[in-house]
Amino acid sequence: MFAGTAVRSVFGQDLVVPPRLSLDEALRLATERNPSLAAARNVVEIAESRRIDARVRPNPAVTFESGNYPLFESPRPPFADNQELTLRVDQEIELGGRRRLRTEAAEVGITATAASFQDQQRRLEFDVRRSYFGVVLAKADVEVAQVALDEIDRVISLNRARNQQGEISGGEVRRIQVERLRFVDDLFNAQLALRNARSTLLALMNAPDLGVEFDVTEALAPSPATATVPARPAPLLDPAALRTQALTLRPDLQAAQREVQRADTETQLQRALRTPNITVGAGYRRDFGSNAVVFGVTVPLPLSNRNQGGVARAEAERRQVANLAAAAATMVLLDVQQAINAADVSRARVQYIEREYLTPARESRDIVLASYRLGAANLIDFLDAQRAFRDTLRTYNRALYDQRVRLFQLA
Repeated sequence: MFAGTAVRSVFGQDLVVPPRLSLDEALRLATERNPSLAAARNVVEIAESRRIDARVRPNPAVTFESGNYPLFESPRPPFADNQELTLRVDQEIELGGRRRLRTEAAEVGITATAASFQDQQRRLEFDVRRSYFGVVLAKADVEVAQVALDEIDRVISLNRARNQQGEISGGEVRRIQVERLRFVDDLFNAQLALRNARSTLLALMNAPDLGVEFDVTEALAPSPATATVPARPAPLLDPAALRTQALTLRPDLQAAQREVQRADTETQLQRALRTPNITVGAGYRRDFGSNAVVFGVTVPLPLSNRNQGGVARAEAERRQVANLAAAAATMVLLDVQQAINAADVSRARVQYIEREYLTPARESRDIVLASYRLGAANLIDFLDAQRAFRDTLRTYNRALYDQRVRLFQLA
């Protein structure tokens, strides 16, 4: 139906949109090219760089001192033997396990950002699935509008023939021609919705040309053998199992829990900072011609500053992230319950429309159409039956779309 199109992306590679795009292909392209997901991946890289900094030990310091040289005497004595020369190397030694705690905090930070990346990917995949089936829904609406317009055109052709034979008046022919505009306008709106749906999906795949045309391979109503998501698998019927699974696997909750661990480690680090580091040094001294070795130890006295503010801040942040983790767990449970409710209602809605309205609306339209062609029904009855069948199909298609989206949300 459409030719495959290659466009240049901001990632520097050609983006080839296949003429018939599958859901799996759309998910792959979005995962590879979506800039928001790439930015989330960069956050993980930033966290990994912090781990490098956390493992680094303090640099040593080299000191050279010259003292008591009679610079202004005349004549000046030899430089090396007529002053004090000191060359010393000092090394700060971290106490309280600071380096270990910094490294542990950085490690937990990496796992937290990795979980956040997985959550971003989860959300992106849901957006792609929803947008993909938005294209499927829009395509189905175009087909419904086209079928209704074709039916109106057939009736117009029939009425023109009947008018030429004197069976109906010219006014009735003009009346249905005027009514045709509504069906044409309906088709235009459906085509616009299809274009916009395609553009939304292309934006998620980071396509620079959001006007590329393509077809989709999935259908609103999946067959049992080819359904991407089963209509309602048995494990999904167990709310308790779903809640347990979500509390275990949801990456946003995992990220919140890792933040709690990071805050605990950060609190321990701030407490360790209350113990000051010591600096040890050793060097060489030449004192007016005599050589000597020097040693030294520097110990700060924690009389006033014992990192009270850092400890208080770390403890407050630990309480904050613990509360946020608890709130995240509650939101996960709410998401699960709402998804179960939506999936149940969506399934019941589809079944109800199929059972109570879809077949009767089609049969009613066919009966009225046949009666109209025989002259037993008037134009208004035919138009009402045609609109009712069209609206029923639209409602059914949206129910199928909602069911798909709810199942994706539940998964």
